[in-house]
Amino acid sequence: MAVYKRTYQPYQGALTPAWSRFLVIARQAYRRVFDSRFLLFYFVLCFLWPAICAVLIYLRHNAGAIAMFKIDVARLIPIDGMFFFRFLGWQGSMAFLLTAFIGPGLISSDLRNNALPLYLCRPFSRTEYVLGKMSVLAILLSAITWAPGLLLFAFEAYLEGGGWFSQNLYLARGIVLGSWVWIVTLCLLALALSAWVKWKLVAGALLFGVFFALAGFGAAINEVLHTDSGNLINLAELVRTIWVSQFGLPSRSSLAPESAWMALAGICVLCVLLLDRKVRAFEVVKS
Repeated sequence: MAVYKRTYQPYQGALTPAWSRFLVIARQAYRRVFDSRFLLFYFVLCFLWPAICAVLIYLRHNAGAIAMFKIDVARLIPIDGMFFFRFLGWQGSMAFLLTAFIGPGLISSDLRNNALPLYLCRPFSRTEYVLGKMSVLAILLSAITWAPGLLLFAFEAYLEGGGWFSQNLYLARGIVLGSWVWIVTLCLLALALSAWVKWKLVAGALLFGVFFALAGFGAAINEVLHTDSGNLINLAELVRTIWVSQFGLPSRSSLAPESAWMALAGICVLCVLLLDRKVRAFEVVKS
């Protein structure tokens, strides 16, 4: 529209609240994510294990089903800390694969196409940009980790009755806290790799490499130096140690939960510093 005609009008619609403005990025990103039938199928597949766990909980409290299928009650899996630890372990693996599919392209595509100035020239800070990209993963990962975990906990509390809820409230805390530890770690690591590697496939391969290479390198340090300090760079071992402590299970590792928290916090801070270095409205290219 030509400016001299002066027939343009200002926007009169509702404004997005400032506190939730970062969620606009997630809303737009989901349109592209679920355009992929493979990702949609995989996301639905992530709910298979929670459904199986719900059936296991139901069978423990249904005398008719136990008699019909001639199930030995003593062989049924007890609903305790180990049950939810295994649930979270399987769902955590599914969350890792989902992150490997989605995470590497979240920032790399913006950097490759020089789109960051288009974001940051609006009333949109770098922090809101990173939070928006994190929310793309965090919402999806929450839907397959702590959300179904709490539903299973509530289902068991309803069927068990009595004081089971109050006596096992620490399990709900472990589900939520353990899930968010894993979610935040995956989100920050995926975004940091996506920001520094502009090729999606390479960034996805590096995500696998960081987990498995660091685990192998840590095992080598333990073997050569006859120590357990190598576990401090093993992300899977750090998260497992925190989960075990949250669910009140006996630990098979000599790594203290406090050390695992500190090491994981250091890795997350490093990812934030890497993001701060790359997420800028301009890029200086030295010739």
